[in-house]
Amino acid sequence: MIRRASVPSRINVIGEHTDKFEGLCLAFAGHHRLTLTASSRDTGFTGDPTIIQLWKAAGGWPADLDVNSQIPIGAGLSSSAALCVAITLCVDGDADRLETSIKAQRIENEVLRSDCGLMDQIIITHCSEGKAALVDFSNLSVRPHSIPDWWKFKLVDTGLRRSLSKTEYSKSKISLEDRITHASEETERVKQALNSESERLGELLNESHDSLSRKIKITNPLIDDLVKQVQGEPGVLGARLMGGGFGGMIIALVQDDNALPGKTLEPSQSAIFEELG
Repeated sequence: MIRRASVPSRINVIGEHTDKFEGLCLAFAGHHRLTLTASSRDTGFTGDPTIIQLWKAAGGWPADLDVNSQIPIGAGLSSSAALCVAITLCVDGDADRLETSIKAQRIENEVLRSDCGLMDQIIITHCSEGKAALVDFSNLSVRPHSIPDWWKFKLVDTGLRRSLSKTEYSKSKISLEDRITHASEETERVKQALNSESERLGELLNESHDSLSRKIKITNPLIDDLVKQVQGEPGVLGARLMGGGFGGMIIALVQDDNALPGKTLEPSQSAIFEELG
């Protein structure tokens, strides 16, 4: 038996650190992808030791495990979630996508010691090509959301990498009250973003970063300076740090494709599962 899963990165427009507080997020699947090929064998396992550990935690059968990933590690693009989703798909097949998300979260928590929520797993298993997804974590519902033509996003790499399991936020050093306040206000920003013009969406991204910095403190002075620089670049309408915090990518809303270097982001296809033999 040979199974293959191709899983995208996650691009979160707005709605950061809301998943544990029954909030909302608006995100889409990115163009970076991770591919896992699992080939059955009579006994034992071959592959990276951490991948084998995750595979066993998911109930995997004896297999050769080969991973090829374009998703940078520690860059706020959900590399760990993509790996765990790929493993779960190859172990269980393409079952219920929410069940896949929940199991992938479990093995990430258990093996990688990451106190992650469910945003990444749901986005990378539920999005459709060309659309974002609005996730309501109060009931785990997912609704497709068309991205207006005038919403154009680019990524700016801070050059800093981090381990989610080692961030201060995941160790609960921020007060519960501040986390709840951020999640509530961030959810309101998501609601406003859904039908906003570009200028207002840019303001919301800036407000989101300010809350990430001041309320739940997942940035540092260097990151704040980098975000401020990006916010001030010609053609940039707004920007914020994306992901777990303390490094990774800045997402910027731009007026047109000529603002900032790099490729304008396009919503990609969600996770793909194949039976190859």
